[in-house]
This record gives sequence, C-alpha cells and structure tokens, in this order.
Amino acid sequence: MDLGLNGKTAIVTGGGSGIGKAICFALANEGSQVVVVDVYLDRAETVAREIVKQGAKAIAVTADVSLACDVDRMVKRVLQERSSVDILINNAGIILQAQAIEMSEEQWKKILTNNLTSCFLCSQAVAKQMIKQGSGGRIVNISSIHAALSEPSASAYTAAKGGMEAFSRTLATELAPHKITVNCVRPGATYTELTIPMYTESVKRALFMRIPLREIAEASWIADGVAFLASARARYITGQILAVDGGYLMDGSLPGAEYWK
Repeated sequence: MDLGLNGKTAIVTGGGSGIGKAICFALANEGSQVVVVDVYLDRAETVAREIVKQGAKAIAVTADVSLACDVDRMVKRVLQERSSVDILINNAGIILQAQAIEMSEEQWKKILTNNLTSCFLCSQAVAKQMIKQGSGGRIVNISSIHAALSEPSASAYTAAKGGMEAFSRTLATELAPHKITVNCVRPGATYTELTIPMYTESVKRALFMRIPLREIAEASWIADGVAFLASARARYITGQILAVDGGYLMDGSLPGAEYWK
C-alpha cells in the first residue's frame, strides 16, 4: 500500500535510537527525506548514514528540543537543506524513576521539559512553517500507555505523556483549518536498546499474562503505526490516539482467573 510519503520531508526528534530510530527507517523506506534529530550528534549521524546507504535520503541535526533556541535553529537548518517541512514526529523524551514524595522540583521540571515542553516547542515552530507553506502537514506525537496507566515511581513521566495527549487534541482542533493533522501513538512494551535488559524472564512471563497478543513489540511495529498516521492515507484522522500495545490497555481480564467455578 502506497502511503504517499515519497519526497515528503519528515523531522524525527530523538531519532538516534530506539523507537525514534525505527521511525526514521520506516519513513525513509516509504520515500521520505528524513531529518534525524538527536541531542547526541553521533547517534543522529549514524542513523542518517545507514539510511543513505540503503539508497534513501537523510540528514542529521543535533538539537536539544527542550530549548526554544535549539528548536528554531533546527527548523532553519532543515529549510537550508529541504524546501519544506511536511511531517513532524515528536519522539524525544526521557524517564526518571522516583517516588513523587521524594522527587525534587528540579527532577520534575526536567521530565516535563524534555517530554512535554519539547513537544510544544517543536509543534509550534513546525506548524508555523507548515501554515506558511499552505499545503497541510502531519504531526505525530509519541505518547505511552502510561498516559492512561499508573506507573509507580514515574509520576512526572506519566503526567508529561498525559499532558502530551491533551495538548495534541487541542492542537488538532486549532490546526485543522490548515489541513494539518495531529495524532498520538501510544506504544506498549517495546524492545529497544534501553529496555532489552529490563525484560528479564520473570518480567516477560508477567507481561505475557497481561498482553493478549503475548508478545513484546519490536520498535518497527510501533514505527508502522506512526508511518500510517504521517501518511496521506490518514488524511481524515486527527486528534486521535493509536495504542500499539498488543491489546494491553483494552484487556480487563484477570490473568489466570477461572470464572464461574
């Protein structure tokens, strides 16, 4: 199925690793000209080189997307290399494990800034450019199932992701007159460079009891959902949340329980 992404310029923040990296490859495979953005330039350059080796187009840009000055510089750099910005994937983010009653104000602000404020800054800057271009656009924000689930010791992270989803709905309404769609993807348990060590055999057994499809996602599976929402095929979808979680959120059963006995 042709997604209509050929020649489209796509900015992917946090594109140097994990789900962001998979999104870069998914969009490149559909013909997009990918801008790999990461706070670590070496990571961004490595992904961009790999994409180019496969015959697609990509450039690497370093930016701390929690800073307005870096975001503005990022957009200017992209426009020096490309004639337009058609797609924005807000994927950059960090997580911190700390109980709410023990977390410092600095830690709270760091998580909110890197996960939520970054989404606002990039969306604002890129949406202004999309409106100027007058040809519509796609913004896809990478949330988490933890926007809807309690995650002990991650209150700031869950607050940021919940805020991202609320922000996305309002932004979708504001940008609709300009034919710019805004949607979220909620990944569930996913294998990445950082999470693979976390998925011990005991953790996997517990997850497989909870996830109806009995699998932990590959990062590319999340990227497939993102690519669809970034495509022409999703032209009539906006303000929505796509959970790519193997059914984790929708299943309310009690694993191992035997009813009516």
